[in-house]
Parts: sequence; C-alpha cells; structure tokens
Amino acid sequence: MSVRTTTRPPAQRQARAVRLGPRSVAALALVSAVGVAGFGWPFLAPPTSRLSAHAQDAPWLFAGVLVLLVAVVAAAISESGLGPKAVAMLGVLAATGAALRPIGAGTAGIEPMFFLMVLSGRVLGPGFGFVLGSVTMFASALLTGGVGPWLPFQMLAMGWFAMGAGLLPGPDRLRGRAELAMLAGYGFLAAFAYGTVMNMAGWPFMSALASNVAFEPHAPVASNLARFAAYCLATSLGWDLGRAVVTVVLTLALGPAVLRALRRATRRAAFETPVTFDAPRQ
Repeated sequence: MSVRTTTRPPAQRQARAVRLGPRSVAALALVSAVGVAGFGWPFLAPPTSRLSAHAQDAPWLFAGVLVLLVAVVAAAISESGLGPKAVAMLGVLAATGAALRPIGAGTAGIEPMFFLMVLSGRVLGPGFGFVLGSVTMFASALLTGGVGPWLPFQMLAMGWFAMGAGLLPGPDRLRGRAELAMLAGYGFLAAFAYGTVMNMAGWPFMSALASNVAFEPHAPVASNLARFAAYCLATSLGWDLGRAVVTVVLTLALGPAVLRALRRATRRAAFETPVTFDAPRQ
C-alpha cells in the first residue's frame, strides 16, 4: 500500500514590465531626495536661511528642478527595459487614469483614479508604477487644464503613490482577501499621505498676513508644524477622507476583477521573455 503525497507547486515569479537597474534606482533615489527637500523645505531650512527669506520663490524653483529630475528618472527607467509592449500598456493605463480623474473633480475628493494606480503598481512593479503615476498625472492635467507650478509636485507624489504599491510584500504569493485588505489599507493611508504632501507644496504660497495657519518664514519649526497641521485640518481633511474612502471601496469592489485582468495581460505580454530571431531558411 502506498501513500500518495501531493506538493503544492512553487509560486511563479510575477513578471515585471520594468526591472529596475542600478542606474534607475540611483535616479529614483536622487529625485526622491530632491522631492523631499522640495516638499519639506519649510521645516528643513532654518528661519535665518536665505531660502526662508524667499518663501514665495522657493516652490517655483523646486518645481522647475523636479520637472528635469522626473524626466531623468523616466529616461533611466526606460533604458532599463521599457519595451514596446510595456509602453503600450503604459499608454492604456495612463489614458484610463487620466479619464477617471475628472469624474469626481470638485466633489468631496472623489478621485477614482487612485485605486487604479494602486492595483497597477502592485501588478506591474515599482518602476512601472512610478512612471505610470507621473505620466497619468501629466496627462490628466492636460485633459483638465490643470497645468501650473503644482503639476511637478503632483507628478512626483503620484509616482511615489504608485511605486509604493509595487513595493508591498508578497507580490508572488499573496492573493485573495489578504491581498485586497493590504491594498485597501495602503490606498487609504497613501490617499491621506498624498493630500498631506500636496498641502506642503502649496502651503508656503499663503501669506502669513492673510491667515494664522499660513507659513511664517521667521517662525520656529514647531510653530510652523502647528500651523501646517491646522491648515490640513481646516482645508483638506474632508477631501483626503473622501479620496481614501473611495479608494478603499473601489479596491474591495473592483480589485479582484482588475487584478486578474492586469495579471492576465502581463502574462500574455511576456515582458521578460527574450526576443529571438530564427535564422532564415536556406
């Protein structure tokens, strides 16, 4: 009498549209470091610095620098293997995200594009996620006429948002309700984080004479932190909560179908399969 044992086949490694190389990782680290400085300079620069003395000019300077750096990162990631199939998928997802964004524009922060960024970054990886987030925000700005000094900050923040989804654990093994719960939780927190960092980009433009929650260049860091917290509570809490709730609801409701579709498209695209050419027949 023999006992038959079955073993579960090892999980197949999930294909990535873009595999980040050392150059891409270095470019991402550089643009992220400059982005942190661009968003958080009111808390990083001492009150006596020249940067604080030019509070109204600094966001414009960082916006110009970020445009160049985001372009450098996109180019570096492209050199890492963003082939024609990945470009085609990038175009489709970016166009879909750009079309979804105006649906809830101006309505309590209802922005359905965020859940698509989370799911796409999860399936296609952090490199593709960063490019997708940046390109989608740029395309949606052209579609809605929202081009301004805030756009580079939106592109970087959305790139971080989608890239973070690609860095979540268990891309090859975690499936089902556990994965949906993780993605919904990430989307909820990242929606608030996105709103907070975007507040940091626009907050220094406010005049301290117009409001007691505006940035004060000569105030200590603790005072400006309290002003910024009050500014977020007074101006964007409702929008961030609406964005977070919509992201969670759409992730739980549509997530299984969208994840299956993205993974099926990724398998069929065979991004990591090397292209070979047969020798001509004699």
